[in-house]
Amino acid sequence: MFPYIPNTLEDEKLMLKSIGIESVEELFSDIPDDVRFKRELNINSPMSELEVQKQMKTLSNKNKGTEDLVCFLGAGVYDHYIPSIIKHIVSRSEFYTAYTPYQPEISQGTLQAIFEYQSLICNLTGLDVANASMYDGATACAEAALMATEHTKRTAVIVSKTVHPEIRKVLATYLGFKDLELIEVDEKDGVTDISKLKELVDSKTAGVIVQSPNFFGIIEDMTEVEKIAHDNKSLLIMSVDPISLAILKTPGEIGADIAVGEGQSLGNAMNFGGPYLGFMTATTKLMRKVPGRIVGQTEDVDGKRAFVLTLQAREQHIRREKATSNICSNQALNALTAAIYLTTMGKQGLKEVATQSMQKAHYAYKEIIKLEKYKEVFHKPFFKEFVVQCDESVSQINDKLLESNIIGGYEVEKNYPDHKNELLICVTEKRTKSEIHQLITAMEGKK
Repeated sequence: MFPYIPNTLEDEKLMLKSIGIESVEELFSDIPDDVRFKRELNINSPMSELEVQKQMKTLSNKNKGTEDLVCFLGAGVYDHYIPSIIKHIVSRSEFYTAYTPYQPEISQGTLQAIFEYQSLICNLTGLDVANASMYDGATACAEAALMATEHTKRTAVIVSKTVHPEIRKVLATYLGFKDLELIEVDEKDGVTDISKLKELVDSKTAGVIVQSPNFFGIIEDMTEVEKIAHDNKSLLIMSVDPISLAILKTPGEIGADIAVGEGQSLGNAMNFGGPYLGFMTATTKLMRKVPGRIVGQTEDVDGKRAFVLTLQAREQHIRREKATSNICSNQALNALTAAIYLTTMGKQGLKEVATQSMQKAHYAYKEIIKLEKYKEVFHKPFFKEFVVQCDESVSQINDKLLESNIIGGYEVEKNYPDHKNELLICVTEKRTKSEIHQLITAMEGKK
């Protein structure tokens, strides 16, 4: 019946006999005759491997990606350079087939990879302890919010509207099912409205979440935010772009209690939206509230360097009522990718990536607002993304850009209805001066 199943007719007869029936049809005797599917499936006839390859190639050629088009789209996912060494290392079978390291004695390689990743992320964010296992930046932020409520024994979390809209949606989902309150504080001129934040913070506030650089690409002034949060004995949670930390103040220097973010830009491909890598770091006082797992370094019986799962705050490992989270997926391959990227780039390389992204973004911004069709929206410091006001709809502009083989920016109005005809553009270190001029020429409407 199914030629791709290797059982012979004799095998089939033997199996049927062993369970005491005459035919395969009898296996489905419990299904009423009037609901059975009694015709051939309306699908193509079988194809050879060669034909399937040609068919799939034809279909894939309909797609256009960053290898075919010049990308100026960011909004949470970024087209950064990925060193070729990453592909060669993560493709090794001991890495891409590894799963959760339940038995440390046979998982030393996986554990060391996670330990090195944790160490690098701690250095990058300036905080004391990092975990593994975060699915992506949005769920990492939601887990941080739950940590704050658990640590403070309070029931509300405040998040700025300048935080990525998708992160805020995930926060609402997580907190809603825990009967916790999520309060959004308005944005003003592209940054968190400090006066509104002061009004909203009260005795119920477990934590304050601010993203910097924020969704509009603007670098938030965290001085007052940190003071407001800590004067109220609330936790300060920062969502950050890891690349920016090479040149901006780290969450540790700012005084954040928890730092979270999306690690896709650390050597992970854009991957049509995933899989990605959430990272989380925290102060030592919060270590036992951190979800997922923490790998620690120790010595074995022979005095050699060894690695173990030091803290495992999942319900699989401890009494369920004491578990901090049910988050399970290891994301170790993505974490390994980030570790290889950070190690390959080094401090100077990462700083170069951040500096080039920032300088090229500012160059593009200055050139675009010289055009009659585009105006400045926020007069604020930004990193690698910026917003411009357009004289026509963003979708129309992006359609025209696509004709010039350019992936345009993000339509801000989708998430912020008051920001009509505003375009969020991202420029990474990969963009050349000629590509930026190609964008400007296409935005101007010239051929």
